[in-house]
Amino acid sequence: MKVLFATSEAYPYAMSGGLADVAGALPKALRKRFVGCRIILPLYGTISEEMRKSMTFVCNIIVPVAWRRQYCGVFEAHLDGVIYYFIDNQYYFNRDGLYGYYDDAERYAFFSRAVLEVIPYIGFIPDVIHCNDWQTALIPAYLDAFYKQNEAYKNIKTVYTIHNIQYQGKYGNELYSDVLGLPEENRTIMEYDGCINLMKGGIQCADKVTTVSPTYAKEILDPFYSHGLHSILENFTFKLTGIVNGIDVDVYNPETDPLIYKNYNVESLDKKAVNKEQLQKEMGLPQKADTPLIGIVTRLVKHKGLDLVKCVFEDMLKWDVQFAILGSGEYEFESFFSQMAEKYPEKVGLVLGFKPQLAHRIYAGADIFLMPSLSEPCGLAQMVALRYGTIPIVRKTGGLNDTISDSGDGKGNGFTFADYNAHDMETSVWRSIEGYKDKDGWDILRRRAMMCDNSWKTSANEYIKLYKEIIGKK
Repeated sequence: MKVLFATSEAYPYAMSGGLADVAGALPKALRKRFVGCRIILPLYGTISEEMRKSMTFVCNIIVPVAWRRQYCGVFEAHLDGVIYYFIDNQYYFNRDGLYGYYDDAERYAFFSRAVLEVIPYIGFIPDVIHCNDWQTALIPAYLDAFYKQNEAYKNIKTVYTIHNIQYQGKYGNELYSDVLGLPEENRTIMEYDGCINLMKGGIQCADKVTTVSPTYAKEILDPFYSHGLHSILENFTFKLTGIVNGIDVDVYNPETDPLIYKNYNVESLDKKAVNKEQLQKEMGLPQKADTPLIGIVTRLVKHKGLDLVKCVFEDMLKWDVQFAILGSGEYEFESFFSQMAEKYPEKVGLVLGFKPQLAHRIYAGADIFLMPSLSEPCGLAQMVALRYGTIPIVRKTGGLNDTISDSGDGKGNGFTFADYNAHDMETSVWRSIEGYKDKDGWDILRRRAMMCDNSWKTSANEYIKLYKEIIGKK
């Protein structure tokens, strides 16, 4: 079985969020299970010269983008047993960032068409093209409209994964003929709610639609979570399923992680204390071994539950507790946490921005990890925290609900709350601090957390079942 994984970003070449982690890890996990999976993504200007040195030129072709005819170069690289293809066009992709440009619709229409056009030239005709988010949502539509009559393409199936339904690729109707270039009779496929909606077209045309957790697959049928697409999804529930993401257990491994202060495993948990002490020092906090240290690594935006934290933060600081916070985002929260760090320097350590090394150190050095999201399609941070024996506090939504269960029953791996309410969150934090005081019980909980298997093994097997189902292979 052969799978072409089409993505707008993939670790370690181009990264802006969780999609890059998925694209970097899932194909690798599939290959370990004898699935011939290769990755295709744009050759961005942000990819370093050092990484480009390992790429080889494959060919160049001309790709249609509506009435335009655009140059397309194809490069190939091999990393960790996976073959990567890079689509080159200097005009579209030689920029300082990945997204947020006025012509994003045209850039990813070109990329989606290029993915299909290059198939005969790379010597790899896939059984399945696995598309991800709105940037590749046009691939199933283009496949149906332009390629299905071609012998090489007629048996290709498509899977479309929604990583975050909030970002749908919505544009004005004038783009349909000028940029998308699809036949006029297909217009209704891409139109929705008075505009062009690329995600809607991907949902409608793909053979299967997945989301990144079973709970999120149910939530996006609710208007509260769907950002307007619930009525479309209700029509296609027969091809909708949720498969929870995994994490790369080689990258996130406290036993070998080169970014943390001291390596440890479940049998040497006492060394985690060294990571806590050094993290407190790096964050400018007093080195207090018995004071619970709560880590927050996130975008500082309301969507991540920071309004709940803000509401009761000073109340929580009355307890014997410290916070290590890393992130950037909305001015409201950057300003608030900066004020708190200045006002309570012995209790709040803050670094604005994103530093991967510090993120790893917070996972390893904190005792507790706070993640009170309003919604979370899957979430990776809570699974990484478990891997490092740092106990998550989460709201029961999306993938947080699927991966974290409350330890109140003596079997769970974290602390949870259901309602989006600041005082319910505060109660869960208080429960975790009280649990921390019981050193023997806390040690059992940490070991249980570290023993959780959130690798890609289970998730990859679920994707393999899905691929086999749509290509009719037992």
